[in-house]
Amino acid sequence: MYIYILAPIIAFALAQGTKVMLRSLRRKLTWHDLFAYSDMPSGHTAVVVSLVVILGLKLGISAPIFAAAFVFAMIVIVDAIGLRNYLGQHGKTLNILVKDLKEDEFLDRSYPKQLERIGHTPLQVIVGAIVGALTSVIGYFLF
Repeated sequence: MYIYILAPIIAFALAQGTKVMLRSLRRKLTWHDLFAYSDMPSGHTAVVVSLVVILGLKLGISAPIFAAAFVFAMIVIVDAIGLRNYLGQHGKTLNILVKDLKEDEFLDRSYPKQLERIGHTPLQVIVGAIVGALTSVIGYFLF
């Protein structure tokens, strides 16, 4: 019974751990990097794909909960690629607009720098899906 929650948690930990290790190769890490958005692989995708796969393996693809999880996963994945990239474009535009305003302390306090990279590329989502699927398949055969 615990496999339904354990597999997605392990998939998230693997995806985020990989993301942190890859970031550490490029720069010094901060606490923010543990739960950071974007980059390789997609932790959100790993979680939802892991859930869908373990439900499909344990209960079958004809189970109503599998269908609900599948629809939920599609929403999360589409948002990870589309909506969050769109929000990142807005953040970049806002940062440029604020930078163009006259620099002063009031602007720095009133308009904090917005995140510009919060979405995923299709490749990052695919790798996250692979991490999630493999985690659930391995968990299925171990438990």
